[in-house]
Amino acid sequence: MEDLISQTLAIHVPPPPPGAALEPTTLERRELRPDDVRIDIAYAGICHSDIHQAKEEWGSAIFPMVPGHEIAGVVSEVGSGVTTHEVGDRVGVGCMVDSCGECEYCRAGTEQFCLRGNVQTYNGVGFDGENTYGGYSQQVVVKDHFVCRIPEGIGLDVAAPLLCAGITTYSPLNRWNAGPGKKVAVVGLGGLGHVAVRIAVAMGAEVTVLSQSLKKQEDGLRLGAEDYYATSDESTFTTLRSSFDLILNTVSSEIPVDSYLAMLRVGGAMVNVGAPSAPLSYSAFSLIGGNKVLTGSMIGGLPETQEMLDFCAEHGIGAEVETISADQVNTAYERVQNSDVRYRFVIDTATIGQQ
Repeated sequence: MEDLISQTLAIHVPPPPPGAALEPTTLERRELRPDDVRIDIAYAGICHSDIHQAKEEWGSAIFPMVPGHEIAGVVSEVGSGVTTHEVGDRVGVGCMVDSCGECEYCRAGTEQFCLRGNVQTYNGVGFDGENTYGGYSQQVVVKDHFVCRIPEGIGLDVAAPLLCAGITTYSPLNRWNAGPGKKVAVVGLGGLGHVAVRIAVAMGAEVTVLSQSLKKQEDGLRLGAEDYYATSDESTFTTLRSSFDLILNTVSSEIPVDSYLAMLRVGGAMVNVGAPSAPLSYSAFSLIGGNKVLTGSMIGGLPETQEMLDFCAEHGIGAEVETISADQVNTAYERVQNSDVRYRFVIDTATIGQQ
């Protein structure tokens, strides 16, 4: 087997503000190892974290960079030791492509907490010392354990964002028992939030969207939310005081944490999955006064990611996407930063190299 030359979109140099453009290039993927799967990528989602990484807003990055950790495609080749996937399988890859497989967290199926450090799908370094490159590409080679099956009934385009946005929201909703009899608030109706609403509704929870304005109210209600409130209206926090069992915060911006904690019932939890660049502050009394929990959640392990995909297939859940060609990616980055997408961009990777 020979190394594969793959068409990709890459950022070649550390980007000066407001960020360097992605450009078509070629990349040599590794020869298949016995436990590897080669995937012909059909669609790659654009996550806001791709932009944070490209602009080095989360620390120094590795260049050249090929972003993308929302990958959906079809298996084109498998290594000699692979028994879990076959050529022609519909599959996806999320935020991780390797972990030690031996520590307590890997053995428990929570590879994201690997004590040796999970290997990120891009902007990372594998245990072999080689840099990782992501899904803005026509092919990728990934260790079989980190490849998930995409069930029939979910289009590959709407499934791609589930590999990040889906598991990022499913995991905390699952952990904190969103379901019948539970009142759940989703903060933000964006790439994460719109998926969270659909999943929480499918779990049986009563869902309310908390958004800065009412401009997406019609969408929120269409997705299954029973109520929709604007947080720019100060009366919202009074009206909804002590209302929710769970608040899932999907936004990556500064919010008045104490005001949101006041909307929790006794024993309620607020979970942050958004990652603002500045620290959030709160008063300890906002927690002590109601036995409340303020916590975070980071994606999910491989077993839970497969569980999420199966759940979404069963309930007909996919992301709402705008499919773009490769020559539209830089414009899409600008639109994401301006909140001008409903609700996830996905790249048709067949268009890479056609500019």
